[in-house]
Order: sequence, then structure tokens, then C-alpha cells
Amino acid sequence: MPKKIITLRAIAVPLIILSLMWLGFLLQMNGFFPSCEGSLIPFVPEGLKGIILSPFLHGSWEHLLGNSVPMAVLLFLLFQFYPQIAFRVLVYGWLLTGGIVWLMPPNIFFGGQYTCIIGASGIVYMLAFFLFFSGIFRWNMKLLTISLLVVLYYGSLIWGMFPEELFGNLSEPSKISWQAHATGALVGTVLAFAYKGKGEKKKKYIWEFPDYYSEKDDKIWQEYVRNHPEDFQEMPHKENDNIWEYLDELRKKK
Repeated sequence: MPKKIITLRAIAVPLIILSLMWLGFLLQMNGFFPSCEGSLIPFVPEGLKGIILSPFLHGSWEHLLGNSVPMAVLLFLLFQFYPQIAFRVLVYGWLLTGGIVWLMPPNIFFGGQYTCIIGASGIVYMLAFFLFFSGIFRWNMKLLTISLLVVLYYGSLIWGMFPEELFGNLSEPSKISWQAHATGALVGTVLAFAYKGKGEKKKKYIWEFPDYYSEKDDKIWQEYVRNHPEDFQEMPHKENDNIWEYLDELRKKK
């Protein structure tokens, strides 16, 4: 039976998550999540449920679309190339990212005032940084290719990890939760290091080991030596301009 090129989970999981994100946004649009209901609210007990729900809620169509594409692509890469640990990375990364953000004071750095955090961008950062650093930590050529793809298409994500106040004076407080982005990046990096020894192992062929010996190969070599002794005779000294003539003579003798 031919090996499957694309796994079912690599298709199903992104579709399920995207469906929930779009369903959550449609419910928002119809008033099922009024005000901050379902949002992640730091230091507020009612905001704890936002650790689970907030990635399914978004502030606008642009916000939803901006998270949908990278979420689908990164989830596909996670479940396609890290199938043994994909669910653990997704669940632990999701909970840790949301939990750490909930523990951050609302006014941490630059006096940013946010109360209701919604959107899946923290999870997107977690996935992107996991995929990037996992390939580096494992030093596997196939997984390093995934790392390069991630940094090529999503390298600009790094700017979202810093407060917008660093890049200029804002007329009003930023609505972007850079804290969620930075936390997701940190969690993804830590998970990449923690799971670097899990899942697919780098293949090492038998002839790569220093004490490798093959009796069959040795017999073939010895037979070649016996049948072609002229190949192992010391080549007499020849001037550089005559070396090709000498090699041509050897070829004709054979």
C-alpha cells in the first residue's frame, strides 16, 4: 500500500478550528457574546474562560481573516510534520499562552489599558515559533525546510511582539495585544525545546557509524583488488604535460 502523502489529521484539524473561529464570529455578530463575554480578561476570574473561548472570537472581518490563513497553514504543518506531538503542542500551547496572558497586569509596560482580549493571534505566534525553532533544535533537513518556510512567510510576525508605543506616539491606546503575541512566541519556543527529542527521529544510516563493517562489501573489495592489481600499482612520475597520455595508455591496456 503506498504511503499517504498528506495525513487526514493535517486536513481535519485546521478545518475544525477554522470552522469554530468562523462560528464564534457569526455568534458574536448576532449578539451571543455581548460586551466582553467570552473574552480573556487579565486578573478577573470571569475572564478565565477566555483562555478557551477568546481565540474563537474576533473584533472584525479583517481581524478574523488575518488570523484564519496563518492558523490554517501552521496547523497543517504542525499535524503533517509533527503528528506524534501535534495535539500536545496545540493543547499545551493554547492553555499556557492564555494562562500566562491572564496573569499579566493590564497596565504592564507603557501603561497599555486593555481589558477584553479576543482573537487567535497568540496561538498563531505559538505555532509559528514552535515550527521555526523545532526544526533548528532537531537539525533535521526536512524540518529545517519547514522552519525556513515559516520565517519566509511569517517572519514579519516578530514586529507584533513589541508595543506599538515603541515605534511612535499613538493618538489613542493600541488595541493590539502585543502581550499575547510575545507570550505565544515564548511558549512556542519553550515547547520546541521541550519536545526536541520527541516524534520523528533523524535517520542515521548504518554506514554512518564509525565501526560499520560489511562482510559482503569487504569481499567485493577484495575481489576487485585481485582482479585489477594494476589499479593499485604506484603511478610512475610523469611530467604534467604527459600525464594525460599516460592515463590514456593505461586505459588502452585494460
